[in-house]
Amino acid sequence: MSSLNFIGGEKGGVGKSVVARVLAQYFIDKSLPFTGFDTDRSHTTFTRFYQDFASPVVVDSYESLDAIAMAFEEVQEGPRQSVIVDLAAQTAAPVARWIGDSDLFSVMAELGVTVNFWHIADAGKDSVDLLDRLIETYGAGPNYFVLKNHGRGTDFSQLEQSDALKKAVQVGARVLNLGLLQEASMRKIDRQNASFWAALNRPSGADALGLLERQRVKNWLKKTYETFDSVSL
Repeated sequence: MSSLNFIGGEKGGVGKSVVARVLAQYFIDKSLPFTGFDTDRSHTTFTRFYQDFASPVVVDSYESLDAIAMAFEEVQEGPRQSVIVDLAAQTAAPVARWIGDSDLFSVMAELGVTVNFWHIADAGKDSVDLLDRLIETYGAGPNYFVLKNHGRGTDFSQLEQSDALKKAVQVGARVLNLGLLQEASMRKIDRQNASFWAALNRPSGADALGLLERQRVKNWLKKTYETFDSVSL
């Protein structure tokens, strides 16, 4: 199956771009073809780290967003591929209008494409409220993955006990965990403007990861890949 993966959470700082980046690295390491799109006008984080795979789109323009769907049409006769869309903060409303006006779910179903919404959550109440809004917006239309980002908090009890999560589970949402990657290591990778692969294979130079840092990143990737393997993307 091909998949269309919207990496969201609506608020800033929950780790959406990190998830987009690690999902991109997962597809690369699994030799699964994909195309990436970056909706963040200010930082274009996804494009910066995976520039050979991702390009920017403007959420206020239907014509620009249409490139997301066109990525599937262009390869109908070739190998199946997936798409990753890194949704910047406060892009939910224009993206929802585009999805509704374009009847995107029906179009993707006709093409045999699974639509996945990734809700990246920190340990705060905002993530709970925004999950509730996401489920209210799309209902049982797409698949949902609620990803608890342990790099952005440790006590997810508000989310786990919420009506929002109960609603999500009722429409088939899967609850997943993203483990903590040491902040110092992530800062070094970010300062290199490097993919995870490049950071692991650059043993010298400015901001190079040390021997044990590289091993910790490898372990984090391995555990994250196991999480991705556990669900149907």
